[in-house]
Amino acid sequence: MAAVLTVSPKQTPFPFGLAAIASFTGKAEINFDDTATGPSLTIAGSTIDDEEAIVQALAKETGLAEDSAKSATFFALAKKLKALAIFPEIVTALDSLDDHLAFRTFLIGHTISAADWTLWGSLKGNIKILGLLKNNQHPHLLRWFSYFDSFGSTQLLLADLASAKANKARSNKTAAGFALGLQDAVRGGVVTRFPPEPSGYLHIGHTKAAILNKYFANMYQGKMIVRFDDTNPTKERTEFEDTILEDLKLLDIHGDVITHTSDHFDTLYKYAIQLIKDGKAYADDTEQMQMREERFNGIASKHRNDSVEDNLKHFEEMKSGSVEGQRWCIRAKISVDDPNKAMRDPVIYRCNILPHHRTGDKWKIYPTYDFACPIVDSIEGVTHALRTNEYRDRNPQYNWMMEAAGVRKVNIWDFSRLNFVYTLLSKRKLHWFVNEKLVGGWDDPRFPTVRGIRRRGMTIEALTQFMLSQGPSQAVVSMEWDGIWTLNKKIIDPVAPRFWAIAKDNVVSVAITGGPASIEVKPVPKHKKNADIGEKKTVYSSNILLEQEDAQSFEDSEEVTLMDWGNAIVRSKQVDASGIVTAITMELNLEGDFRKTKKKITWLAQPTPDHPLPSVTLVDFDYLITKKKLEENDNIADFVTPVSEFKEFAFADANVLELTKGDIIQFERKGYYIYDNEIDGQREFFKIPDGRAAGIASKAGPSGVATPAVAPTPKTVESVTVPTMTMYKMEKIYGDDLKTEATTTNMYKMDGIYEV
Repeated sequence: MAAVLTVSPKQTPFPFGLAAIASFTGKAEINFDDTATGPSLTIAGSTIDDEEAIVQALAKETGLAEDSAKSATFFALAKKLKALAIFPEIVTALDSLDDHLAFRTFLIGHTISAADWTLWGSLKGNIKILGLLKNNQHPHLLRWFSYFDSFGSTQLLLADLASAKANKARSNKTAAGFALGLQDAVRGGVVTRFPPEPSGYLHIGHTKAAILNKYFANMYQGKMIVRFDDTNPTKERTEFEDTILEDLKLLDIHGDVITHTSDHFDTLYKYAIQLIKDGKAYADDTEQMQMREERFNGIASKHRNDSVEDNLKHFEEMKSGSVEGQRWCIRAKISVDDPNKAMRDPVIYRCNILPHHRTGDKWKIYPTYDFACPIVDSIEGVTHALRTNEYRDRNPQYNWMMEAAGVRKVNIWDFSRLNFVYTLLSKRKLHWFVNEKLVGGWDDPRFPTVRGIRRRGMTIEALTQFMLSQGPSQAVVSMEWDGIWTLNKKIIDPVAPRFWAIAKDNVVSVAITGGPASIEVKPVPKHKKNADIGEKKTVYSSNILLEQEDAQSFEDSEEVTLMDWGNAIVRSKQVDASGIVTAITMELNLEGDFRKTKKKITWLAQPTPDHPLPSVTLVDFDYLITKKKLEENDNIADFVTPVSEFKEFAFADANVLELTKGDIIQFERKGYYIYDNEIDGQREFFKIPDGRAAGIASKAGPSGVATPAVAPTPKTVESVTVPTMTMYKMEKIYGDDLKTEATTTNMYKMDGIYEV
């Protein structure tokens, strides 16, 4: 049933909820009318002008109705929030919503309802609430809000609203944010493309481009092309094509169609011939260094004015792959001394006699990216070419190629390249680490490849949210890793099951007086704040194991809390000549108040044949390089981190045996980990950074200081064992209730908080 929702773009606050429901479902056309005094819905021949009635009508029409009695409560709250201006009242309302959404995806039930959109609209229309949400004090509410904010239908609505407010066609607007969308974009007609070169694995820099291309394709209900830019047989292999597709699948990105630049080699060759005949291209045998110098100084090539016949003859020699042909290249005849050096007669074809991984020996000449990309974009139907602003100087060149070839114009939408400190994104440098065997491969968790960061514990949700949060920023900066890992922590913390691990190094045996006469096994929650995660089995015994660091901190007759059990009083402690604690006796005191103890201790029952303790390896990593940003002339070997892998061997509770590869957990008081693999009976867990400064700082030396290092052999790196893992001594390990009064112990002083 056709329906029209009329709204005024000048209304304050704007009825975001109503418009979002209409845009999301597509059941009602949105009509922006400056003269409208309020929203109205024309449906089934009648007009409704009451906002609550419009919501009910749209919900019924679009299947978003919710019969729950909670709906009325949220509709009332949405109405109140729309105009709420008193700060304490806003905070109270947001706190309540944050608690409600702690373990829920939607406000009511398991699907999107009109209540979700209505409440989202109220938050969107209140500038004070938006400001508070940006402070990250309400992570669950922010997650929910961002989810609805990221819908393609939402972004399209915001783009239409921005255009309507400015009273200009969107084609005349420059995208200043996602809310402004793409220029000249038409719903259902947008085609983007992601054109990776199959010469390596996807890394986090490529991730941004892939996510943005898919995001805008979805936003405008268009499609995305995955096109392999396979124009250099020297570096490209089928293996890389397969892995790139696998990596995109890991990111939940699927192209609507997969193509190759090599599909168009015949067509591109014809365009090159035509450019030569039109006097827009010429053959040149100037040596590379001389050509580079001449272009820099604005000096014309001696062949620039050669005849069309001579140029075609040399191009034919190139095509045959002859010795003479290999001396030549084809250059576009654009300009000799344009201030933009990208316009100074760039090379558009070169000779390469190596076989191509798809076309074999058919071709001995290959187009450059600068020539092939704009033409293939046009003939494949691409409407918007998204690319990093490092290509901005080449945008005029891109447009010149299309105009010279006489093909349809493609819009360019550029954004800043993503750079991270202490991180290599150069394929050449990454290849060097692989070839030197300083890493285990392209999926090494120290690598910035998609496979590497996924193996390190990065979630797809965090990657996507982080990339979209960058927007179309034009600032080229080297980012710290804290932001993306902090976002990742917010996603995994509510769902990561909790387990215990005790370092094997100088582990301490403890006899519990008043403990169980025989071993007992009891179920406890895997996550104390999320019952949906399930239960685990905890073994209780009068003989337990503690870490040496904990044992060292105990004072005589000190009362501590054994987590998930109760309080115990230290009665005796045996110490050897070197100061190592060898044994402890404790008296169980279950009547003790855990809120009054300063130390909450993880422990494990001593293993028995019936209740063994699995051995695990806890692995942490450092950056691969010791310099925040390598310069072009830096010798990479001088800045290799001497040791970038750290292993700690531990016992873990038997519940970890139920985990499968890729499961993310938390070892309480140690941090978040991802189960990677089992090697010789030892389960390996990789530490997931949580965004805290101590966890992401370079461990090789002072932050930001370049410390030249000799690259170690792989065996040296892999065999490293760190007996005392100082990297795991983290501040605020239990939360923000940590007490900071002076103490003689190096243990954490806590007030009744059990979890990270």
